[in-house]
Amino acid sequence: MFKRLTSSALVFGMAALAPPVGAAPCGPREELVTHLAEKYQEVRRGAGLSSATRVVELWSSTQTGSFSVLLSYPNGMACVLATGSNWSEASPSETVIVPDSDTAT
Repeated sequence: MFKRLTSSALVFGMAALAPPVGAAPCGPREELVTHLAEKYQEVRRGAGLSSATRVVELWSSTQTGSFSVLLSYPNGMACVLATGSNWSEASPSETVIVPDSDTAT
């Protein structure tokens, strides 16, 4: 009985300490952007404020077709929100039409 209780407590305790599945990898921003530049040849294409203290950055590569979305904090940390492949640049003259929610079927 004691062995089962101890092993159960150990297993559930370890599960509670594990990061959630799909948790964004975070670290010092400078290390993340160096990795993006060196491994994927990505450069910063744009950025915008998500809140008063967070910046969303889009990094992409025309050579490899990869892209990454970072969320950067004022303390020097950043988290990778999304990555992908087959990135293509859109020209400023391209118009994107988003259907109005009232007219969408």
